[in-house]
Amino acid sequence: MEFCPKCGSMILVDKDKAACANCGYKMKKKPKIEASEKIENKEAVPIIKEGQDETNPVVDMVCPKCKNKKSYFWTSQTRAADESETKFYKCTKCTHTWRIYK
Repeated sequence: MEFCPKCGSMILVDKDKAACANCGYKMKKKPKIEASEKIENKEAVPIIKEGQDETNPVVDMVCPKCKNKKSYFWTSQTRAADESETKFYKCTKCTHTWRIYK
């Protein structure tokens, strides 16, 4: 940003000229305007491979498909906020997923 040496107002820079908006002072040469930006390296996003994403707790729940006795579970609000949440289960053996409403 350049300021007028006569009145102290800001110099307006056009395509090929630079002049004071207040007193009309014209600069002999156009000021060089530079902009810089510092870009920081962002951390890499980890890639989760299939089978590594099972971080949910394991509980004793019989799978209706293969009758395995262990399942992962998680809950989600699938209906209105004043209704209870839905509990999802996923078999640790066959990966069959089912839900239970309360």
